[in-house]
Amino acid sequence: MLPSKIPQLPNMDIAVYMKTATEVGGDYYDFYVDSSRNITVVIGDATGHGVKAGIMVTAIKSLFSAYADELSLLDMFTRFNRGIKEMNLGALYMCFSALKIKDYEMEYSNAGMPPMLIYRKDKKEVETISLKAMPLGAFADFPYKETSLSFSPGDTVLLLSDGFPELFSKKREMIDYPQVEKYFINVAEQSPEEIINYFVQAVKDWREDDSLEDDVTFVVLKFK
Repeated sequence: MLPSKIPQLPNMDIAVYMKTATEVGGDYYDFYVDSSRNITVVIGDATGHGVKAGIMVTAIKSLFSAYADELSLLDMFTRFNRGIKEMNLGALYMCFSALKIKDYEMEYSNAGMPPMLIYRKDKKEVETISLKAMPLGAFADFPYKETSLSFSPGDTVLLLSDGFPELFSKKREMIDYPQVEKYFINVAEQSPEEIINYFVQAVKDWREDDSLEDDVTFVVLKFK
């Protein structure tokens, strides 16, 4: 269901991590690289867990495989949203973020996923890119938006599902988004693999064991 390998590109390094809370997870990530080596990256989080969430992941995977090369971001969101709505899955939706990158330029859109975090190497600061919108499947004609961003070598992008910022400790204390930003700025100068390892250890330290209440997914992109 997930990509068998991570794309190798001349202008960026990529690392990913996913751990599901149950046998059938509701998180999803995928990549598409066209003939010009431009990349589309998506990450999603189906509401709920188990078989129904798995059905949603299968549906979004099929839609992405069919249309990733044909559609602009907004057309993609419109088609995927209507496709999921037409499946009549009741109160089952798909939070979803997507970005298209050409060289050092990005187009980004979001449907209910956590904000995208960007570490700017020159300023040594983390930017939070938040586009608030309803999940896919909620409303058939929801007006999704996109934004454009430029990057420089050394800049790092973090996409994640809400399983990490909403992770609870044994004392029922939640990590929350400001703490995620602090974690990120601590490690953002390192490689994507090292950033992933840092976050994975943060999950274990916060939980004090290997158990999860929700799926946890990270996608890290570092421009070079």
